[in-house]
Amino acid sequence: MNEPAIIWEDNRVVVVIKPQNVPCVADASGDTSLQEQLKNFIKARDGKAGEVFVGVVHRLDRVTGGVMLFARTSKAAERLSEQIADGTMCKTYLAVVSGEPKQKTATLVNYLAKDEKHNTVSVVPQTTTGAKRAELSYEVSETGRFSIASAGQSSTSQLSLLKIKLSTGRSHQIRVQMKHIGHPLVGDNRYGGAKAQNIALWAYQLEFSHPSVGDRMKFVVNPPEDGVWACFDFDRRGHKLRGKDE
Repeated sequence: MNEPAIIWEDNRVVVVIKPQNVPCVADASGDTSLQEQLKNFIKARDGKAGEVFVGVVHRLDRVTGGVMLFARTSKAAERLSEQIADGTMCKTYLAVVSGEPKQKTATLVNYLAKDEKHNTVSVVPQTTTGAKRAELSYEVSETGRFSIASAGQSSTSQLSLLKIKLSTGRSHQIRVQMKHIGHPLVGDNRYGGAKAQNIALWAYQLEFSHPSVGDRMKFVVNPPEDGVWACFDFDRRGHKLRGKDE
């Protein structure tokens, strides 16, 4: 049994590090999801005879890794979902994109539509049937020319490290909105990104209020230290794993 990387747990919430290329919930692949891993692990660890509740509060794309929150009770799930709806749950990502955005900081607002058959998302006019509003803000943290190695080959290109905050949580949102402005994520084969072993997208900070006691909680998890992330000299001492009352 795969043991999930739990970094905080009590009887209301569980915070874990989601590995890349693992689905957060069951999907058509049939691969064991992070939700199922958590259920199985807690059931075995605690000797539970019945069903273990692990509620999905938010989702990450299969290819995305980083900090993720689950609820341990239905009431906690309801209260955490309310925080997503009212914008008080804050999610911050790190991403590496091709090129250098002209604006160092910007807010992007688009309307997105999903092609369920091909599992792709595109920017569409607001009047398109089923279109959903998507908003994010980004800040360029560092940029430069770096070598990317993939499948035994390497190429040099301009790359930028971005810090991205989501105001909405749409499927493939960061990937599609960055591609739309001409800066696809490195390793994002689906949306035209430069080739790399993994997509350069990491959920690195999550902040929310505890659903029971109300304490404001913040968790920060570093991206991997290899691959394209190693190109950037950001201060990892400022991105250590953190928790309550940080």
